[in-house]
Amino acid sequence: MALLIADDVHERKLATFIPKKAGCYSACAYVFLAGVERQVEGELGVHQISSDSADLVSAQLSISDIIDLLNRFDTPIEVLTVMFKTPPNDMHVFTPDEVARYGIDRRQGSQTNTASNEASPPSRSAEPPSATTIQSAAPMPKQTDAADSPSLSKLSSIEEYTRRPTRMAVFAGLDLYGDDISSRRTDDAANCARACLSMGGECKAFTFNVDPHVARGPNCFLKASQGKADGNSAAISGKFLSSADPDPNTFSMGVIDPKTALFENVDLPGGDLSRRPFGRNVTAQQCRLACVANKRCIGFTYMKRKSECWLKGTVGTPRFVEGMISGLKKMTTFAPASIITLE
Repeated sequence: MALLIADDVHERKLATFIPKKAGCYSACAYVFLAGVERQVEGELGVHQISSDSADLVSAQLSISDIIDLLNRFDTPIEVLTVMFKTPPNDMHVFTPDEVARYGIDRRQGSQTNTASNEASPPSRSAEPPSATTIQSAAPMPKQTDAADSPSLSKLSSIEEYTRRPTRMAVFAGLDLYGDDISSRRTDDAANCARACLSMGGECKAFTFNVDPHVARGPNCFLKASQGKADGNSAAISGKFLSSADPDPNTFSMGVIDPKTALFENVDLPGGDLSRRPFGRNVTAQQCRLACVANKRCIGFTYMKRKSECWLKGTVGTPRFVEGMISGLKKMTTFAPASIITLE
């Protein structure tokens, strides 16, 4: 049955793709290798070709048919060699290095790699097969200048599939700062997300400021990447995920919330991480972010008059001092408030 499916995949010029955390083993590998374009991000496993026939001649003919079919798929000779070396009750899972070295991944028009065969690593146990097939796009366009930024229309079917956003992970209280493409003013976070999606894959994430006191200027910040994470109770952020991306994990980090954890005219005496200020001619925002980025820092005091930043390893009794800004770090856990399907 797997050979019939593989033959159909090849005849239809479909592309095959093994996503991260997925596995394609044994008979499933025939289907994967049939793809006119192939890409392994999960696991691809093979073992010796076997036949259920008790008749030796019939078994040889059956195995011969399989080899002929694999040759028609332009299966790298190194893959066939590994198949014959691996016992039928065992499984060889190709390492990322072997996938690259043997030329298992391919695009339309590319040639199979002919790297020399090397000893295979320890085998792994078989798991239920799974693979994803994708309708192949039209023949690849002519190569463009490397300086041109490729759009999705210029990508191969696998590249388009793996880059196209299919989900959006939304985080409350998380600010993604840096790597801004542009900023604008929108009515709400939903319109900010739409603005990001309208950029044809250039925008990967966004942060929307929900602070009602920000009545003028931009409140929607579009990102070329996910930037650096920072806690901010006035922020809603979204990360766009492709089919190849796993759902984001819950994570924890030290946060000094600029809305709830900054205190005007407050000094945190003593406990300095250094005898000298972290920096001179810095802003209070830069001082806050410096403490967030420093694992030893649990708070800071910023001197407005001197523009000095003092990072704290311990915190004493706060005291009133005019012209000071202090902040305290708090360990905060972030998880997606929701993951929205875009298709």
